[in-house]
Amino acid sequence: MLLSPAAVPSLRAAAQVCRSRGIPTMVPRAAGVAAWPALSQSPASIPLNRPVLKSLPASASFLLRRHVTTAQAIPNSGATGSSTDDLPSWDAFFALRRARRRYNRTCSVVTAVLGTASGAAVLGNIEVDSMPALFGFDMLTVFGLAILGCGALGWLLGPAVGGVLFRMLNRSSVIKGMAEREKQFFQHIKRNRVDPSNHSFANPVPDYYGEKVGSLKEYRQWLRDQRIYNRKRETFL
Repeated sequence: MLLSPAAVPSLRAAAQVCRSRGIPTMVPRAAGVAAWPALSQSPASIPLNRPVLKSLPASASFLLRRHVTTAQAIPNSGATGSSTDDLPSWDAFFALRRARRRYNRTCSVVTAVLGTASGAAVLGNIEVDSMPALFGFDMLTVFGLAILGCGALGWLLGPAVGGVLFRMLNRSSVIKGMAEREKQFFQHIKRNRVDPSNHSFANPVPDYYGEKVGSLKEYRQWLRDQRIYNRKRETFL
């Protein structure tokens, strides 16, 4: 903040009145130079009561009030900006969501193949000719179902492995911002989704949990589907 020579006497008079009232002061160095030195007390903590302001000259009262109110407003705007700047945009959130889904599907395929191969390797070395039937089923059939079960178990473990891999390959700030956006997204879904109590085969519930939403365009289509469902429900009732 640069001061004109005409403003310096008014501010010095204001400083004398503030010192007499026990208020921390801010004295300008010289005209045309940066006016405010380092302070032991921030301007936002200076009490500006009406008697003090009335005792100041008009120009000094205006400058002092403007400086303190500006100093009080800046931290609030910075606090709100920092909380929103950490969150990804909705387009970035949906891109991260699609990437996580690809990780989960890829890992599900890999773990399903590994589970099937492991089950076949273990059960393939067991002699089944001498073993009796189990619940009326031939042991070869039982072993085949067991191998398929190993593959299904590997498929179910895929999303857990994919989630761990996704968190390892992304920064913690990105993961935290995505989690916060996901909470906001599910709040939108919960607020706008339809009541499924009156669903029917002719009017099924359209994506109740919003799992198929992968972009803003798909979210708008999801909202249209909810409205269409409500209109059909009112028509059928």
